[in-house]
Amino acid sequence: MSINPHLSFDNTAIAFASKSNAELRKTHFLFSLMNQTWLVRIGTGIISTALKLHLPIKFLVKKTIFAHFCGGESITDAQPTIDKLAESNIQTILDFSAEGEESESEFDKTTAEQLKIIEYASKSDYLPFSVMKVSGIASNDLLESLQQQVSLSQEEEQAFQRVRDRFQSICQKSYDLNVRLMIDAEETWIQEPIDAITYEMMAKYNKERPVIWNTFQMYRHDMLDNLRKAHQTAVAQGYWLGAKLVRGAYMEKERENAEEEEREDPIQPNKEATDKDYNSGVRYCAENSSEIGLFAGTHNDKSSMLLTQIMKEFGLKNDHPNFWFGQLYGMSDHISYTLANKGYNVAKYVPYGPVEKVLPYLFRRAEENTAMAGQSSREYLLVKNELKRRKHSKA
Repeated sequence: MSINPHLSFDNTAIAFASKSNAELRKTHFLFSLMNQTWLVRIGTGIISTALKLHLPIKFLVKKTIFAHFCGGESITDAQPTIDKLAESNIQTILDFSAEGEESESEFDKTTAEQLKIIEYASKSDYLPFSVMKVSGIASNDLLESLQQQVSLSQEEEQAFQRVRDRFQSICQKSYDLNVRLMIDAEETWIQEPIDAITYEMMAKYNKERPVIWNTFQMYRHDMLDNLRKAHQTAVAQGYWLGAKLVRGAYMEKERENAEEEEREDPIQPNKEATDKDYNSGVRYCAENSSEIGLFAGTHNDKSSMLLTQIMKEFGLKNDHPNFWFGQLYGMSDHISYTLANKGYNVAKYVPYGPVEKVLPYLFRRAEENTAMAGQSSREYLLVKNELKRRKHSKA
């Protein structure tokens, strides 16, 4: 597809210009493994068990899948990755990806880490956003109770107030230091209270510019309508809507949960419907660019290409301050590096955290690459083509 004749995602020389031959060969090997669904399933199980038994495989994990998809175990560990991306005009979004915590002390630690990221980002020219999951500072059980509108106990009321205080402190710091804050989407059964508190913070902090950004998972059949309603509310209350559009991350879990609880499946009937709503969503944001900031989080070539055409159609400059493209670190370099090469705003999500705590994120990336329609194969072939091109160019 080439609706933009001046742009192509097939130029592997641009896509992999920052990688040495050794790095490319390592990437080629990793994606060749992830092409094997059975190997991914067995491998993730073996890694989890080995780490629980304290077997000495952390070094192997750290040098392979962790190194490919993560920036390091700490913010300072990630700085070389930030610098390397910046050389190609690509920004970084640091994402503290430790998951599965449920204690108040861990929620406070995550809040402190989030504030640390914002502080760090404010001193850099290459960290335009920070990102957080509300479930990182709040109990899933509490969020689910809020969504079900059950009467909270006094202890739960106090816990919720602590969640609000944490969220407030993070948003205030983002506003004060002028670092955009993206709130990740989560499962539908806890999403409503996350939306409610996010929009409350938008109304407070987005009066002058889009500081707080919510995430819209377009694989939900109600999400395009939710985007329009969120925009209408923002206009009525006089604040900017920050909108991060993604296809989504919890499809299988969502369908299983809907079936178990005998409620309507929230997921689109097919991929075509998801693609249609995603593309309609980015067009809607461009049509309302004076009131909406857009972060297009996608690994889809066609949607990325389409947005460049839509921006041109509406007279939006490639480096428009409120329009961003984003991909995960370690994936879709052919999109990220090509767009950055053409002067578009591009940011890579760069997760970091202790290896053991980042494992859930890493396993999702491995499983996602086997499940995404040819994503792993696409990455594999692009790297293979670039290795071949380099070999022939030397001949």
